[in-house]
Amino acid sequence: MNPVGLLAVFENPQVDVMLFPPTPEEIASMLIRIVQSARLFLLVITAMLVNEGVGYSQQYVNLLENRSLDAWMKPDGSAVNEGWTFDADGALHLTGKGGNIVTKEDFGDFDLWFEYKISPKGNSGIKYRVQKYGNAWLGIEYQIQDDSAFPNMAAKHRTAGLYDIIDQSSPILSRKYSPLDQLAVGRVIVQNHRLRHWMNGNLIIDERDDSPKFDEAIANSKFRNESGFGKNLLGKLMLTDHGSEVWYRNVFIRRLDSCGPVQ
Repeated sequence: MNPVGLLAVFENPQVDVMLFPPTPEEIASMLIRIVQSARLFLLVITAMLVNEGVGYSQQYVNLLENRSLDAWMKPDGSAVNEGWTFDADGALHLTGKGGNIVTKEDFGDFDLWFEYKISPKGNSGIKYRVQKYGNAWLGIEYQIQDDSAFPNMAAKHRTAGLYDIIDQSSPILSRKYSPLDQLAVGRVIVQNHRLRHWMNGNLIIDERDDSPKFDEAIANSKFRNESGFGKNLLGKLMLTDHGSEVWYRNVFIRRLDSCGPVQ
C-alpha cells in the first residue's frame, strides 16, 4: 500500500456546512466518518513504517533451510564439506571433525531460536557477535554441554549461560533440562546492549553489555586480555566444534535493528 496515496485522502477534506442543529442520524453519521478517518490514519502510519522499515523486525529466516549449509562457511571463507551432515529428521549433526562454522552474514541486534541436543559428556555452544581477535575467531557464547557430567565445573560454564562470563543473572532463575536423547529449545535476544538467553522457556541470562557488572565479569574471564571483547555490536554466528557430537535443528533468526523492544 502506498502511504502517499493514502495521505491524499486527507489533503482535500469535504466539510459539510450545517445550518441547523444536527439530527441524531446526522450525529451518528459524523461519528462513523470520524472513526473511519481514524482507522485510515492508522493505516497511513502503519504503511509508512512498513515501507520505511522503521519499528518493525524482519521476518524469521531459517539458517538451515532445505537442509542446506548455504548460509554457513568455515572461518577462512571456504565451504563446509565435512563433519557437519543432516540427519533424516532435518537436524544438523556434527559427526566428526568438522571444525567451527560461521554465518556468511553479520548480525547486530537479533532474535535467535534453535533446537539443540548434546551427546553424553559433550560440550559445544553457539557464539554470536563473532569477529577475529588476532588469529582467533571469538564471540559471546550460549554454552551447550552435558552439565550432569561435569558437577565440579565452574558454574559459569553451564548450559545457557554466558560462557566463562556469567552463570545466570539471578539466583531465582533456574535451568530446565531436557533428557539427553531429546532436543531442547534455546533462544537468544540481543537488542540495544541487552543480552538474554533462554533454555526451554526459562530465562537464564538478562544482562547489559554496557554495565559495570558485565565489564567486571569480562575482566575475570579467560577473555580479559582480548581488547574490546564483547563490546562489538556486529558479528557472525558460530556453531562450535569442541570434539563432541551435537545436533541443531530449526535455527531461525530475525534482525531487530531499529526495532522497538522485543519481549
